[in-house]
Amino acid sequence: MGAEVLWALPMAVVGAAGYGTGSALQARAARRAHGAAVLHHPAYLLGLACDGLAWLASLVAMRGLPLFVVQAVLTASLAVTILLAPLVAGTRLRRRELGWVGVVVGALVVVCAGSGPSPSLPAPSWFLPAALTALALLTLVGAATYPRGGWLPLALLAGASFSGVALCVRVLPTGGPWPRLAGQPLAWTVLGFAVLGTVLYALSLERGPVGPATVVLWLTELIVAGVSGALLLGDRTRPGWLLPTLAALVVAAAASAVLADAGHLQGGPVGASEELRQE
Repeated sequence: MGAEVLWALPMAVVGAAGYGTGSALQARAARRAHGAAVLHHPAYLLGLACDGLAWLASLVAMRGLPLFVVQAVLTASLAVTILLAPLVAGTRLRRRELGWVGVVVGALVVVCAGSGPSPSLPAPSWFLPAALTALALLTLVGAATYPRGGWLPLALLAGASFSGVALCVRVLPTGGPWPRLAGQPLAWTVLGFAVLGTVLYALSLERGPVGPATVVLWLTELIVAGVSGALLLGDRTRPGWLLPTLAALVVAAAASAVLADAGHLQGGPVGASEELRQE
């Protein structure tokens, strides 16, 4: 078993904790500063640092776990934000929200238990042209959608873009010196998807509430990246665990949607840790 596999699940958990903590810190900054002053608030900057740590951790997780597992665990960042809101943002944690957090955690335990092999496969010859085509199409559709579209299609497009990040990271060869990575077209494709997803998500937040837009983003990643990983990259569940894993994914997604509708994720500017989490 490679080092990437051994570290994958802990890094996915670190990623969820980092994104959730970053969002809570952003909420604190939004409550204590206004306008551009938020960008200089210490809590805001600390949130960005948490986001950077979470992004690095998620890259490790994507290399060693099925993408549906990684995305499901990262979705739990919503639960982390809810748990930290009383401490960081000064809001009150309701008993009902605490119950839904427990549902998310329980469902993710089942998802992780059902995780099967995640083979490390080289990118097929068609992968890079297909990824570049998808990047171009998402860019064009996003540009056409923004003038008249609402928050929902923009959030969906952002989720699809971040799914491209996950798929490209999974097949990106990392052997040899790190500087050599800068010369690989696939590495730049990862960056292109990340920038596009960040912009589309930010635009979606101009049109709609933070909570629903965020959960649409996460669930789109969970579905698109998870299904693509199973169809294209050989991600599998353990024998006999397909139905329990699918049921747990549905439960985790539904509970996360409920948490995203909580007041902790509705007020103030969007958390930058969500905007920038996969740059």
